[in-house]
Amino acid sequence: MLIEHRGQRPVVPASAYVAPTAVLCGAVILGERARVLHGAVLTAEDGEVRTGEDVVVMENALVRGRRRHPVLIGNAVLIGPHAHVNGARIEDEVFVATGASAFPGAVVGAGSELRINSVLHANSILPPGSVVPIGWIAAGAPEAKLFAPGQHDELWEVQRELDFPGTVYGVPRGTSMRDIMARQAEHFAAHLDDRVLDADPDPAPSAD
Repeated sequence: MLIEHRGQRPVVPASAYVAPTAVLCGAVILGERARVLHGAVLTAEDGEVRTGEDVVVMENALVRGRRRHPVLIGNAVLIGPHAHVNGARIEDEVFVATGASAFPGAVVGAGSELRINSVLHANSILPPGSVVPIGWIAAGAPEAKLFAPGQHDELWEVQRELDFPGTVYGVPRGTSMRDIMARQAEHFAAHLDDRVLDADPDPAPSAD
């Protein structure tokens, strides 16, 4: 399904494939030979989503672009099933495994691996060639540190400086959920004006 959002339409090259049950919403620009499989959602909320060449977004993955943090995905990248890429930059030849997450402001360096159910925290930078093990968390900048699932106190020492609520919700830490969700409801109200496209938009010219 292709959706116009905030006046922007997806751009799909002739060499790309988008499954009938996938969703491309707003300013989503696919690279040559991109593949977006069943159930995947690429949504440019108020910032674009752009992929490079030979990118595969597998079933039920979510890729979300944001105003201050567009999603930029390099060449030869795999976004695995149920993965969550939210306002992050993914450099070339990165493997994002099943259930892995990268949050706003994060950068995944070229040739890195986010293994199953791993997390790269907001505003964290994973150096090229890094591996985040299954279920582990990477957090920090200018170079992320790795934390095992049980290292809550050690992780918090780094995580609290990354300003997750300010980066993701635009509010200071300690803001009530009622206030956060009122802002979120207003933000997502922009979808009330979405328009499902009856036909494919004009494709970008193919380089093949």
